[in-house]
Amino acid sequence: MSGMSLRLRLALAGAAAVIVALSLAGLGLTALFGTHVQRRAEAEMAVQLDQVLAGLARQGQALRLITPPADPRFRRPYGGLYWQIETTDQTLRSRSLWDAALDLPADELADGQVHSHEIAGPDDTTLLALERIVELPASLGGGAARATVAMDAAELSAARRAFAADLSPYLLLLALILIAAQGAQLVFGLRPLGRIGARVAALRDGGVRRMGGDWPREMRPLAGEIDALLEARQADVERARARAGDLAHGLKTPLQALLGEAGRLRARGEDQAASAIEEVASAMQTHVDRELIRARAAARAVQAAAPVAEMVARIASVLRRTPDGERLDWAIDAPAELAVALDPADLSEALGALAENAARHAASRVAMTARQSNGRVRIEIRDDGPGIPDDALASIAGRGRRLDEDRHGAGLGLSIAAEIATAAGGTLSLENGLPGLRAVLELPAAANG
Repeated sequence: MSGMSLRLRLALAGAAAVIVALSLAGLGLTALFGTHVQRRAEAEMAVQLDQVLAGLARQGQALRLITPPADPRFRRPYGGLYWQIETTDQTLRSRSLWDAALDLPADELADGQVHSHEIAGPDDTTLLALERIVELPASLGGGAARATVAMDAAELSAARRAFAADLSPYLLLLALILIAAQGAQLVFGLRPLGRIGARVAALRDGGVRRMGGDWPREMRPLAGEIDALLEARQADVERARARAGDLAHGLKTPLQALLGEAGRLRARGEDQAASAIEEVASAMQTHVDRELIRARAAARAVQAAAPVAEMVARIASVLRRTPDGERLDWAIDAPAELAVALDPADLSEALGALAENAARHAASRVAMTARQSNGRVRIEIRDDGPGIPDDALASIAGRGRRLDEDRHGAGLGLSIAAEIATAAGGTLSLENGLPGLRAVLELPAAANG
């Protein structure tokens, strides 16, 4: 059950409720119909009982039923309808009883009062009997007479079963209609949940900034809480950026002072001490730069969009005018519509570091390509140089790590590119292309890219 979707849970619960409710309704309607049929039968039997009493006549010293009820079942043996009249000295029975008699329970009835009973009948049947005690007039000899009309109760049971059989297809059709209507209601009612998922994905990708208020009343508290959380996170990011900026400015003066002191030591010929101070100051500066890059890229990547083709072309144009780049053939293949969720300045810094590294080591050619797939943009920068030893690939992107120590620079380019990619939710991977080095920068595509 824990892995079952909410829609399926509600559908199963609703279907079970519909089936149970209609089953109970069917039982109730059948019972109600049975009660109605029995009342109708008793009403007819009351008329027949009146007919039996009205047909009595005195012939000599005995009572006779001169005018029996018209229903032919009274005359057919075990026909399902029976009448019986008991007096103190004789018992009259319908022909349908044949050689049997109605076994009535002992009952005290007032004159004219009607009682109904279920009694055993002929041929192992159950009968519904209606009886009444009347005082006979003097013309009929006077005294009390117990008159009874009975019918086979199986007819009532058969009527109930027939009603249930006729009702069942309609209940089944109604169940299917209600279950289908419930399914449509679930699809329509749970549609905002799908919208919430899409809106959260848009928040993550930077397509929107807030959940907004265009939600059903029941979901507005959730959307409001998410917006409040986003505002709190944005405030935390702004405070972190402010603290990073304050840290950078706070360390700027001490670092400048350290570098000035190193310069004075070097002027006095104390080169070793000056180099030590400069090394410490440089390490501190790299750490400050690293944290500033992280804070800046993470804060700006959510709402930013940088055109890949434009940035690649601009970087290649700049590098073509450098001593390393002017001797190379630059091949660029990037669709104009591609854009990544990154600030243009950060993308320029990351691509610039990778392209500069490729230009520095390429023999004759640098290729820069970009493609988009599944919401990610893959930017590949490849040179035809000697590549990197396999045992150094894992550590080359570390801050300050260099394989060409004879060249100028702090060795921060690949590390800065990796930091920018990670902060924006992307990756930087390096691999030997045989020949050359292939640097692959994967970044989230911009929401409007």
